[in-house]
Amino acid sequence: MVLEMARATDIRGHLDAQRAAFLRDGSPTLATRIDRLDRAIDLLVTHRHALNDAMSADFGHRSRDLSDLTDIASGIGALKFAKARVAKWMRPQRRAVEFPFGLFGARAEVQFQPKGVVGILSPWNFPVNLTFAPLAGVLAAGNRCMIKPSEFTEATSTLMKRLIGEYFSADEVVVVTGGPEVGAAFTALPFDHLLFTGATSVARHVMRAAAENLVPVTLELGGKSPVIVGRSADLSLAATRIMAGKTMNAGQICIAPDYAFVPLEMVPGFVASARHAVETMYPSGLVSNPDYTSIINRRHYDRITRYLDEARSRGANVISINPANEDFSRQPHHKVAPHLVIDPADDLSLMQDEIFGPILPIKPYTTTSEAIDFINARPRPLSLYYFGEDAKERDTILSRTTSGGAAVNDVIFHVAQEDLPFGGVGPSGMGSYHGHDGFLEFSHRKAIYTQMSRDLLGAARPPYRAAYRLLVRTRTRR
Repeated sequence: MVLEMARATDIRGHLDAQRAAFLRDGSPTLATRIDRLDRAIDLLVTHRHALNDAMSADFGHRSRDLSDLTDIASGIGALKFAKARVAKWMRPQRRAVEFPFGLFGARAEVQFQPKGVVGILSPWNFPVNLTFAPLAGVLAAGNRCMIKPSEFTEATSTLMKRLIGEYFSADEVVVVTGGPEVGAAFTALPFDHLLFTGATSVARHVMRAAAENLVPVTLELGGKSPVIVGRSADLSLAATRIMAGKTMNAGQICIAPDYAFVPLEMVPGFVASARHAVETMYPSGLVSNPDYTSIINRRHYDRITRYLDEARSRGANVISINPANEDFSRQPHHKVAPHLVIDPADDLSLMQDEIFGPILPIKPYTTTSEAIDFINARPRPLSLYYFGEDAKERDTILSRTTSGGAAVNDVIFHVAQEDLPFGGVGPSGMGSYHGHDGFLEFSHRKAIYTQMSRDLLGAARPPYRAAYRLLVRTRTRR
């Protein structure tokens, strides 16, 4: 208890130091913001291999080629995108002035002011990307930042703490590491904004803690992101892209396709195409394949295994896609082969929980309305995916369902578009960031009205006379 209190005091000390620096220096100049973004870019470019090694160590095994794309290149991309546009984003935005004030020189504008100190709680599944991508918006908006990465990726978190300490002063950006007690102390701080990426169940505790200090929050959560494969879809292409998304990071992605609706008569063809897709991506097998990532730890490995055991015990058709027919009980890591579960009962755990692993339930359907009704009867997902060339069907699905984002004829890659907002809705999150939306999320939009110099408003003050009543009358007509 003494140690926990000491850590909480240290964390509060970082916040106090950053807030004092922010109040002392005020809103940073464009040059300062670009310098901070440049330092973050240089950190990732210079220490790319060390960060990839740390992520692989934390997972037991994680594809370094995957990490290069999803964590390093994507983090650099977000920072460069902000750097190239921050000058434009910072400019005050002129707004219309109500008649007749504008005729006499009154002005209205919105200025974008840094909020102050922003806290980032980053998760374990993409520990570098989900630290540096939001940091791009935080720094572009002119804020200071405190970061609490996941304790599940201890090597990566420790390395990021050291590197950020080398590239930034502690009153600019600082990393605090530790377990749940440190996380609880972190969420209890009176930040000017708090971003949390993680599970919906944990987000409730984060939001409750933030509410004590009325801290505005951005919550990037997850849920069960559905896929609808239309009858007009290229089945081979759809299965290839869906399985590429499902096996990326071994399915440990908040926007991974969580279950797929496939027309009843197309299910056998989809299964064959999915099997072919996995065999093509991993022809030498999975257990020792450097391209196939391990489940993060034993607890999550056991959770995924329980999903499969329960489905089998309930009579579901569980199909393992194991290209080299390997024995997964004898391996140094926690790898799980991709599995398809055909027509699972809706009360199975894998149909209730976010899977976060390489399992894809397949739900046969007859009409598009069945799929839409099923999706709408459940919490709103972070993403939704449609495959097909039927424009009317596509537009019906997109207009009649609500999700944080959507992609057509692909999965996951909408998140790679830096100029699109990324965020959830309801149980899948609130608020959004990426690109300009991240700059706006971490900025205070201050409304400023400048009154005309000549005092022409005498008629609007007591005692009220005919001129005042005429002015009111003109503004209350239909």
